[in-house]
Amino acid sequence: MLNYNSENAQSSITKFEHMLKTNHVYFFDAQEFENIIVHYLGFGDNQLAKKALKMGLAQHPSNIELMMLQSEIFILDEKFENAIELLNYIQKLAPLEEEIALQKATIASKTGNHKASIEFLHVALEFSEDPVEIWNLLGMEHLLAEEYEDAEYFFKNCLSDNPEDYPALYNLLYCYEQLKKDDEAIASLNEVLEVDPYCEVAWLQLGKLFNKLGRTKEALSAFEFAIISDDTFTGAYIEKGKMLERIGRTNEAIENYEVALNTTEPSAFVFQSIGRCHEKLGNDRLAQKFYLKSVQTEPTNEKGWESLINFHVQLENFKKAKHYLKSALEVNSDSFLLWIQSAKIYKALNQNKKALASYEKTLDLGYFDHSFLLDYIDVYLEMKLWYDAYQVAQTAFKGYPESKEVKLRLGGCSLILGKFEEANYHLIPTEIQNQDLDLINQLFHKADLALFNQFFSK
Repeated sequence: MLNYNSENAQSSITKFEHMLKTNHVYFFDAQEFENIIVHYLGFGDNQLAKKALKMGLAQHPSNIELMMLQSEIFILDEKFENAIELLNYIQKLAPLEEEIALQKATIASKTGNHKASIEFLHVALEFSEDPVEIWNLLGMEHLLAEEYEDAEYFFKNCLSDNPEDYPALYNLLYCYEQLKKDDEAIASLNEVLEVDPYCEVAWLQLGKLFNKLGRTKEALSAFEFAIISDDTFTGAYIEKGKMLERIGRTNEAIENYEVALNTTEPSAFVFQSIGRCHEKLGNDRLAQKFYLKSVQTEPTNEKGWESLINFHVQLENFKKAKHYLKSALEVNSDSFLLWIQSAKIYKALNQNKKALASYEKTLDLGYFDHSFLLDYIDVYLEMKLWYDAYQVAQTAFKGYPESKEVKLRLGGCSLILGKFEEANYHLIPTEIQNQDLDLINQLFHKADLALFNQFFSK
């Protein structure tokens, strides 16, 4: 592998950049050009890499390695046909089966043809002296194709070769999760721990797995071993805190979250978690303090704002909630979670027009939750805007055709609007029970209830 810091490589790069500034033309051997191109590609400076490649091919037009780099740049630019044509040409000159197969596999993968990519990778595997990288690529292609058992096989190979290959471990655990192979996942983690008993990553993943399976004591022990293995491991403190919070050991959860804050940069998620714990304990002042720290740390974190706003909603401090809502929407204008909060707050403040605008914005953002739609309809009903309520009820019926609550609202609006066939379809008298009549009276109390009485007395 090229060492970018080697004196030869640095000398070539310095000489090349001096040439560009002075417009002089210097000669470089092919290896120098290759080093220069790889250097710029490694730093994401594709324009300088292309300049070096153009000059390199001008001075060494038959050099295979430079042509391979040209193919790689074609792939980066998504000029896949050009890359394939060039690779086929190179293959005739010098059958570099492994490198050519790898690039063809990359092209197939990028175009969504995972089956072809896997075939090319198997060709590369036949010629490879170091198969680990190709095993990883095969695992990823099978993963993308949702062939989890095949992916499992290759990630296990990677992990057998290097128990500290954490990306392979994470991918293997994902395969087990999709295949619902919890026992195999535990076994694989234990194999890693047999090699390295102080592998904090394996202990953390084992704890998360035990937590998912409801094995609380074992999960807590695993998180504690992760912390023993690395007492600055932020993730372990957070996961342990989450578990302690879930089982009601809230003060201990706070302690772990606070340690997590001291082991890394300030985290909006951790501040929010501490605030939530204090809210559960009734420490309202502290809860607000940490919720505010959460949104100050990461103003674009919509869930932090939602927690702060909902905290004030629960206290029925709607004016304060409204104050924070405005700040939240300034930086998260496309958050349906915040627009739902907005609708609830304005509804509670009896500002129905603003509530309706919030409901409409939420709907525009693609949120169609059942209870949300019912609330939306009910605001229109309260305002005696029967046709608007009818339109939203139609939308709700498309998404929830079996919902009795939707049918009652849609049928009631249809009846008021004189759409009697629709009313008969949605309000079938033989299926209407006493509690349904009570709900209708409640929803349509501002309408002419005599119309409903007459309808159901037929």
